[in-house]
Amino acid sequence: MKRHLEFLDKFSDKFLQSDFGKGTLLSGVVLGFVAYNQTKGEKGESGYSNAKIQDSPLYKQLNFGRLSLRDIKKHLSRIPELIKAYKIEPSFLVEDLAGYSQELLLNSKGKDLGIDGNFAFVTGFMNWRNYFWEIYKDYTKEKEVVELEIEKTDKGEDQDV
Repeated sequence: MKRHLEFLDKFSDKFLQSDFGKGTLLSGVVLGFVAYNQTKGEKGESGYSNAKIQDSPLYKQLNFGRLSLRDIKKHLSRIPELIKAYKIEPSFLVEDLAGYSQELLLNSKGKDLGIDGNFAFVTGFMNWRNYFWEIYKDYTKEKEVVELEIEKTDKGEDQDV
């Protein structure tokens, strides 16, 4: 599955132009996705869950505004067990983005998040829905096509007589 990261180039912030900054923002996206999935509720009229991300165990463990690189690494290292425990789907996409953000963090020379890092992390965390599905927009298109094909098959439209 191809990652669409072009949206990161739109940011003029120098921190986000570095691998460390991108890794920090993307780790916020991953952990935001996981936190949301920890609190899945029933779907409302809009089709989205009524879950409040503030009620997730992960949200309560994050010290927003005072995060260190060590904190992010600690939470990212728990991704496999959280995916399993909360049955997070699509797990392969979460694993892919977590792995990529970890790679960016490991390849960079960043040592301290500071104000810029904390801001980038929170930006990713709070906007996880937009960024995650922007990164994996091909997946949503493929899923729609498959669902449409299944719907047609259920109705008997594509069957030869």
